[in-house]
Amino acid sequence: MNPAEPEYLTVSALTKYIARKFEADPYLGRLFVTGEVSNFRRRPGNQYFSLKDDTAKINAMMFARAFAQVPFDLQEGMKVDAVGRVAVYQRSGEYQLYVDQLQPAGEGDLYLRLEALKKKLSAEGLFAQTKRPLPRFPKRIGVITSQSGAVIHDIETTVARRYPLAQVILFPAVVQGEAAAGSLVERLHQAYLYPGLDVLIIGRGGGSIEDLWPFNEESVARTLVESPIPVISSVGHETDTTIADLVADVRAATPTAAAELATPDTVTDLLAAIRQDAATMTRTVARQLGNARNRLDQLANAPVLHQPERLYAAQAQQLDNLQQRLLHAWQTQDSGARNALAGLVNRLWRQTPQNRVALAAQQLTNLQQRLTTAQRQRLTHDRESVRTAVHALDLLSPLKVLDRGYTYVADDTTGAVLPQVSAIHPPQKVTIHFSDGTAAAQITETKKGTAHGHEDE
Repeated sequence: MNPAEPEYLTVSALTKYIARKFEADPYLGRLFVTGEVSNFRRRPGNQYFSLKDDTAKINAMMFARAFAQVPFDLQEGMKVDAVGRVAVYQRSGEYQLYVDQLQPAGEGDLYLRLEALKKKLSAEGLFAQTKRPLPRFPKRIGVITSQSGAVIHDIETTVARRYPLAQVILFPAVVQGEAAAGSLVERLHQAYLYPGLDVLIIGRGGGSIEDLWPFNEESVARTLVESPIPVISSVGHETDTTIADLVADVRAATPTAAAELATPDTVTDLLAAIRQDAATMTRTVARQLGNARNRLDQLANAPVLHQPERLYAAQAQQLDNLQQRLLHAWQTQDSGARNALAGLVNRLWRQTPQNRVALAAQQLTNLQQRLTTAQRQRLTHDRESVRTAVHALDLLSPLKVLDRGYTYVADDTTGAVLPQVSAIHPPQKVTIHFSDGTAAAQITETKKGTAHGHEDE
């Protein structure tokens, strides 16, 4: 061979040479790479995607077994920390990152801690505990959240609109940062001791996993499980799921949804409850009357009432025989024996089938009269109970208060009820609600005083 002539390599030989260079490089055998996920679409088996930053991009793949160990839901655009190696795929001559481990960038430790705590609490059965139903008509609703956030405003507005009879009691807590978990636990214990609470809402607005982390703390989860009343959790957005959501009795997507779950739609729910109770009562009475009629028909059609002689035929024959024997004894005995026999005959006569049938018929008539009287009394009692319940509900209606000359004032912009002078900020436009309509007004001056009209000192 002429030494001056170049030696040409095949494409396969060149690619194999480059691949060996990559394999021999100790810096490429185990890499820690941070980047943004791109071109990701979940496939069955192995997963293929890219990692990129502002100026570069590298193809990546992850074998199915390694991807099954990823402790979170990988999404397009997510920033991740990847551990793996770089090698050349000889068929296409492209180099790519073979990923062995994957975790969210900067949040990986939190995700791993969250998954570990979920497994621990799930193994103890905290997530599988029976969820308690929410009360239909709560009188007091406790709320554990930030005093200055939008959560308490949304809850108070929704409760005032749907069910103004309920009282909202705020237990202000720190909901973000290192002190948040301890603050939440303290407020939970305070709420458990508060008299008359019917339901408890705990939550905050959306945020990152770091922002929501206090609601993933083990101390908060165990304190929620100890709650003596039903708990509604509303933490973050609908896509966020915290451990507090998993141990609560009910999870709500938003604070407004939590307030709607805690309160009835007053008029609609009350009417529906009355209709349901009335229907149940009607079915119960109808079933009892039907059973009584069937029993009466069975008794009326019993053979003993139509042909009683068949039941006592043998006894009647025996009675005839006894009468013949007594007659013979009468003719052969003295006067004392005759009197004794006469008394025996009289007693036997009273026990004849005809007399016993007449007595049974009288007893049947008495039973029919008692049954009819009892059913009428039951219907009268049930009607009076329904009438009393309707009257009681009518007395609780806020409209009855307005009919007695009272009014209430609401903010003209938000519609929120203004229960105290301190809630009014002149010059504020308000709407005054009467029993027969509303009136618009503007508050120019307020004066705080006691219930008897004298100013507080």
